[in-house]
This record gives sequence, structure tokens and C-alpha cells, in this order.
Amino acid sequence: MKKKLIAFFTMSLMITSVFAATWVAADRVSTVGGTILAKNGLPSETKFSVVNGIADNSDTSTTNIIQISSTDLSYTGNDNEVAAVIASEIGHIINGKAAKDKLRNIAKTALREKLSSDNIINTAVNSEYVANKTSLKDNKEADITGVDLMIQAGYNPLAMIVVITKMPGSTLEAIQGKPANSERAMNIFDYLTYNYPSKIEAGYGCKEYKAFLEYAEPIVTERNSNKKKLEKFNKEQEKNKEQRAKNIAQYKTTGGVSSWDTSYTVLKTLIESGEK
Repeated sequence: MKKKLIAFFTMSLMITSVFAATWVAADRVSTVGGTILAKNGLPSETKFSVVNGIADNSDTSTTNIIQISSTDLSYTGNDNEVAAVIASEIGHIINGKAAKDKLRNIAKTALREKLSSDNIINTAVNSEYVANKTSLKDNKEADITGVDLMIQAGYNPLAMIVVITKMPGSTLEAIQGKPANSERAMNIFDYLTYNYPSKIEAGYGCKEYKAFLEYAEPIVTERNSNKKKLEKFNKEQEKNKEQRAKNIAQYKTTGGVSSWDTSYTVLKTLIESGEK
């Protein structure tokens, strides 16, 4: 019996070693991404391209190519985590981030033309603080859209929290003893707690997720003990759930065009026709 156990553990170690030596995140993008598209009924002709640096998916609706950052992939260790990176990127596309950015730039340009450079409104709109807050909001929305896509495709959505907390966070978070990118991670955890409690119960076996739970559980306990906070939380999560479903449904119906893409196209046409 003892010899059999030793042989079993030896074989397990060998299999683990082979997996570690052959598994490459970039090589998994096409397969994992294809599964997410197929299981969610998203445009099947879409392809994936791993790129260095920041992914630029501003023209995905015309190229049918989704770029995935090799930097983001460097924080993954299995297919669930690769799915998290891909799903979050698709979340940005479904939510129309590129079109939103274009519309924001049009608004900023209009303000600069009408107001002086030292005007308080102009200064505020173009401040780094506003840019960071806007980026955080976009990321949070993309994360929970991505979570819905992951679940539908059969991947563990808690991997999204793991990947995000592996990524570099702020100095303030480190000083306060919070996980990196704690606000984004908590946003995902809250969304899952309300909409998919069974996923929270199933858990995720790694040290990063365990560390995050140590941060998150006291927050949840405190919220659940406060009736007003809990009511507010439930209303916010129900709203998030409805908006995610609406965005995904519209993207599927239009064959890969978000409502923001449509809005930008209409505004761009009006501006160009007005200049003629």
C-alpha cells in the first residue's frame, strides 16, 4: 500500500511538472477566447491577437480582432485566469469604452474651445483625478460584465479577483494593508455575492484569493449587520445586474456594436455634416 501511495504522488508530481512546463498563457488565448464567444453567443468570426503593452480595441467592430495584452496575461496561471483577462477586455468592448473615450474627448475639446485654460471647469474635467476615477469606473463595469461572460462559459469567476489583485496596485493600498486594486476586486466580489452566491461558496484555491477574503469578509459582515447599507447594496446590485444583461443582449443583437458605438457614429456624422 505504501509503495502504491509513493508511486501515486510521484506520478502526480510528474504530471504537474509537465503541465507547468507546457502551459503558456498566450497559447491559450485563442481556445479560451473562442469558448467565451461561443458559449455567450457572441460574434463567432472574432479572432484574438496577443500584443505587447496596452491592448487597443477601438476598431474591433470593423476588424473583428480583439487584442489581449501580454502584460495582463503575465498575471495568469491557468485557463480560468486567462478567461478573466479576456472576459474583462470583451467587457470593455461590450460596454463601448472606446466610443465613450471618443465622446469624452469631443466634450473636452468643446470645453477647451469655449472656456479659458485656467477656467475651473476646464481644469477639473482635464485633471488626472477625473481621468483616474473615469478609468476605475470603466474597469469596474468591464469586470462585472466579464464575470457574466465567464460564468456562462463555465469558468470560475473568482479568477477575475485573483488576476486583478496580482496586478500592481497603489502605494496607499500597500500602506493600508489592502489587496492591490482592492476597489475593483471588491466590486466583483459584491456582484458575485448578490447574483451568484454559489460561486462564492465554491471558492478558489490560491493564496491570493485567501488574502483577499481576509480583507473582504469583515466588510461584508459589517454591511449585513446594517439594514440601510444592506438595502442600498441590494438596490445597486440589482441595477448592475439589469444593466449588464441589457448591454450584452444589445451587443449580441447588433452583431458586435455597442450602444455607445452607435451614439458616437451618430454624433460624428452630425458634426461632419455640420462642417460642410
